[in-house]
Amino acid sequence: MFLDTLLARNPGLVDTATALHQSGAIPPDTYVMDADAIEANAALLAAEAERLGLSLWFVVKQLGRNPALIRAIARHIPYSAAIDATEARILRASGARPGNLGHLAQIPRRALPELLAWRPEAVTVFDLANARAVSDTARELGFVQDVFVRLEGAAGTVYPGQEGGVPLDALDGFARAAERLPGIRIAGVTAFPCVLCDPETGRPAPTATFELALKARESLAARGHEGLKLSAPSATAVATLPLLASLGATHGEPGHSLTGTTPLHAAGPDQPERTAYVYVTEVAHTLADGRPALHGGGFYPRAGVRDALLPRTGLRLRVQDAPAENIDYYRLLAPPPAPGAVLTGDTALLAFRTQIFVTRSTVAVVSGLSAGKPRLTGLYDSRGRAL
Repeated sequence: MFLDTLLARNPGLVDTATALHQSGAIPPDTYVMDADAIEANAALLAAEAERLGLSLWFVVKQLGRNPALIRAIARHIPYSAAIDATEARILRASGARPGNLGHLAQIPRRALPELLAWRPEAVTVFDLANARAVSDTARELGFVQDVFVRLEGAAGTVYPGQEGGVPLDALDGFARAAERLPGIRIAGVTAFPCVLCDPETGRPAPTATFELALKARESLAARGHEGLKLSAPSATAVATLPLLASLGATHGEPGHSLTGTTPLHAAGPDQPERTAYVYVTEVAHTLADGRPALHGGGFYPRAGVRDALLPRTGLRLRVQDAPAENIDYYRLLAPPPAPGAVLTGDTALLAFRTQIFVTRSTVAVVSGLSAGKPRLTGLYDSRGRAL
């Protein structure tokens, strides 16, 4: 999905990842991350957001919640959006400030005292029961917590496993009840996804869910709520920030733009952000019909993976489709053009959309690429723990 863009924009990462694998410094099933490029991408996003008067909360699940990369990003985008309590703890321990908690997964009741004590900028609530729990905890801690109301997404835009939120036609009743809760203040609204990119052209456009969020803010403003914010996550990138600003959003939540791996970047190499990771694995064996099998562990069902580059020969072979419900012990390639063109142990490089925190992969962080002096600075598991 991103291999051509990676080769055009960050060939040094390709060479470094190949050398690290061939030397044995990294195992197969490793994501090699260019820390310099990720930090530069964060700086670009921060500068454009400042120019437009937008605020940013960065997301790191797709990076494997990596502490070294969190620190690099937070030097430019201080506040984060944590998708769950586990991620919130890692973000805070790595130096990021708590921006939006409860972003995709609601904060468990028993974790609220710990997380609210950090005084996050906002807590997203999906329903009145969660709003009441946040209010009760904030009162016990002695303050009023700002909350964002999560809107139920428009039909056809909600991903399975991400259902929930207040329906627009129930918002008035929700607000009436929430306004009586003394420990919270309705400070804004959010929904997901608010922007999606055309799968062919990569062109971004607001979704029907974004329209619902705008209507929700208008409805709450009509009830007397002032200064309401609107966070519009999904496909937040330098190229889409002007769209968010023009439509009235106040916050964006960059994730894949930090690694230059949004659909915009797959469409071509002309985006400001540089592609900043590559997946490294190796040929495990060859089937009787000639198809090479790669070691798996890091493939993601929505990856859009297409080709694998085999640096020893320069071959690019098609990656064959595999059912999402199967474990990715291996991933098959198309047969090579000649017998013996692919050998067991050959390095294979792939570039595709991922969510590292749901893989079995190793994460290798490389620094110094921007100065032509790359060095491996750490190995981590897929949840950010140092190996």
